[in-house]
Amino acid sequence: MIELVKRLKDYPLTWIVGVVIVMAFVISMMSPYFFTVGNLSNLLKQVAIIAVLAGGQTLVILSGGIDLSIGSILALSAVVIGFLIEHGYSPVTATLAGVAAGTLCGYVNGIVITKGRIAPFIATLGMMGIARGLSLVITKGVSYMVLVPFFDFIGNGTVLGLPVPIVIVLVVYAALFLLLRRTVFGRHTYAIGGNEHVSRLEGIRVDRHKVLIYTLSGFLAAIAALIMVGRLASTPPHVAKGAELEAIAAVIIGGTSFTGGVGGVELTLIGALIMAMITNALNILGISSFWQQVFIGIVIIAAVWLDNLKRQR
Repeated sequence: MIELVKRLKDYPLTWIVGVVIVMAFVISMMSPYFFTVGNLSNLLKQVAIIAVLAGGQTLVILSGGIDLSIGSILALSAVVIGFLIEHGYSPVTATLAGVAAGTLCGYVNGIVITKGRIAPFIATLGMMGIARGLSLVITKGVSYMVLVPFFDFIGNGTVLGLPVPIVIVLVVYAALFLLLRRTVFGRHTYAIGGNEHVSRLEGIRVDRHKVLIYTLSGFLAAIAALIMVGRLASTPPHVAKGAELEAIAAVIIGGTSFTGGVGGVELTLIGALIMAMITNALNILGISSFWQQVFIGIVIIAAVWLDNLKRQR
């Protein structure tokens, strides 16, 4: 038994995949609809948005930070896209503007944190309010319809039999994996998360690096917005409320230490799948979506607690 526990600790992929298998089995026993083609396709599309957000959040948490604004940045990027489509601009122009808006928000987060010496929790909490507020100001609380083939393809199309959102996720995670494991950027990210003071002494330009990390987080939130717009064919300003908590939960479940410096994107994707399975199970079992926030809170507390126990050993 002790040997089994040690193996699970040394190879987190083993128990995380095990959790997914057990969850799938339990849900399928509770509902025969879980393993239907339609539901599995819907599950894959659901996981895409959280997975992309969690990819950016992984970078931030690895560096010892936190980004509470990604859900609101997603909403603002989507609203910018909807506003421009509503006023006759081309899908390409709207897409570029939406991505630029999200990226700019991430850049501002980085500048405020590094130059203003404001804690990431406070800085990104402020950006959460700013981005969500701007979404409401631009739309006056009304959702724009986006009935454009380009966005419908992003949200519902397929490439080589795979849903386009999943193709986007695979591209994003491949890029993040190479960035973290094969580049100086990755090594510096781990170093900063491990000990920021030592990193400065070693000559790493910590502030510039943090700005880049938060900028990437904002950029990926904007990419998630493209998927969201395609899925909903509209841009409701209240969309993605609480998405930042799901992304954080996915990252922590995936084994990335909440204190930074340990982890990676390899298992974040499975963590995102677990979060999507929880949401999907609540939907097909007819359980109120309000319970989703309860489960997310429990998952975050449990995951951080287990991470603390692991570090204490």
